[in-house]
Amino acid sequence: MKKYNYKTIIAAILILLTVIIIFQNIESVNTKFLFVSIKMPRALLLLITFALGTLTGLLLANKIARKPKDRT
Repeated sequence: MKKYNYKTIIAAILILLTVIIIFQNIESVNTKFLFVSIKMPRALLLLITFALGTLTGLLLANKIARKPKDRT
C-alpha cells in the first residue's frame, strides 16, 4: 500500500473542494477591474482568483526557502 503524507492529502481535498465550488457557480457576473468591466462566468472568476493565489503562495514560499542565512 502506498503511503501518502498529510500535505498531499490536504492539498487533494482543497483542490476537490475548489472544483466543486467552481462547478456550482456557472452563472455570468460583471467584473470590474480598474477601468474595465468584463462579463464572465463566476466559475472562471473563481478559477482565476484561485490560480493567482496559488501562484503568489508558490512564489513567496520559494523566496522564503531561498532566503540566505545570516552569517554574522
